[in-house]
Amino acid sequence: MSKIKHVIKKNLFAIITLSISLGLLIGFLMTQDQKSLQEILTHLEPGWMLAAVFAMLFTWFLEGVCNWLLCRHLYPEWTLRRSIVVGMIGILYNNITPFSTGGQPMQIYSMHKMGMKTGKAGAIIAVKTLTYQCVMVAYSLVLMIFHLHFFQTTVSNLSFLTILGVLTNGAFILLVLLFSIYPPFVYRLIHGVLHLLERIHVVHDFQAKYDDIVLKFKVFHDGIRTMGHSLKLYACVCLVTIFQITFNSIVTYFIFLSFGLRGTGMWVMIAAQVFVNMIASFVPLPGASGGAEISFGMFFHIFFRGATAPAMLIWRIITYYLGIILGCIFASIGNHKYSAAIPDDFSEKGLSDLTDDSDE
Repeated sequence: MSKIKHVIKKNLFAIITLSISLGLLIGFLMTQDQKSLQEILTHLEPGWMLAAVFAMLFTWFLEGVCNWLLCRHLYPEWTLRRSIVVGMIGILYNNITPFSTGGQPMQIYSMHKMGMKTGKAGAIIAVKTLTYQCVMVAYSLVLMIFHLHFFQTTVSNLSFLTILGVLTNGAFILLVLLFSIYPPFVYRLIHGVLHLLERIHVVHDFQAKYDDIVLKFKVFHDGIRTMGHSLKLYACVCLVTIFQITFNSIVTYFIFLSFGLRGTGMWVMIAAQVFVNMIASFVPLPGASGGAEISFGMFFHIFFRGATAPAMLIWRIITYYLGIILGCIFASIGNHKYSAAIPDDFSEKGLSDLTDDSDE
């Protein structure tokens, strides 16, 4: 009993936010006509539903592939299986921590437990994160050019949040690149912006916030320096990331088809999903609880109409709850199979690299 209480206490915040998310889904469902809901669920097309599940599973597989491509750049015999475990651990902790902040530290910790030096693990995760941000912003900009006007006329002011999300992420990427070229300019810029925010009482602990932001930029800068300037490597990672974002965003389209609905283009729905994800990223609760459901309802109501609530339920089960379940399974596998053990399939060179604690 005491062990159960300890687990509950340790994960209380995650349990509360998961309950909020589940409560919102149930609340949406309770507002629906139960006969119509039963009619929809009993006439789902299983082929398209399986396609939605496999699209999500493939998205998570590609997460592991991106990690593996970067890992083998520093450790040529690092295995794809290890990277898939690391990727799913990141998915798990992103889903249960505010602003998805827990995934990256836990991935670094897991890679270190597998034998990789912490500095190189941090460099890999930093470069992967930056690459994903760059691709996501470029991907979103292309979709905005072709589809934003449609959503502006149908979804009201939520499109403004999409633009804000793209600009915020784009500004971060630009500052990271500027930091690599001329750090003093970025230091002065951050200092000036934070000083202004302090004067209007938005920021309260100026020095702590300044140190935290500068540290993040240094981590990304050091990561790029450690990984080197392999254009071929980054091109491969970017290409895989494009497929990853596409398969993640196509899940809702497959759910749409499984409901027997037709008449909407695939790329319009992919754009809607990308915009939903962009808005949900502003929600501080784990898994963007509340924001994900509301933005999904606002964007996809124009496609699903009366079937929006059951579509949202299935979407959250596939993209969120399934990720938590599989993440727990893979975290357990990683803890038992790879923890504190040098991989058997590493060569003598790879083994000496992994066990050498000194920075190169």
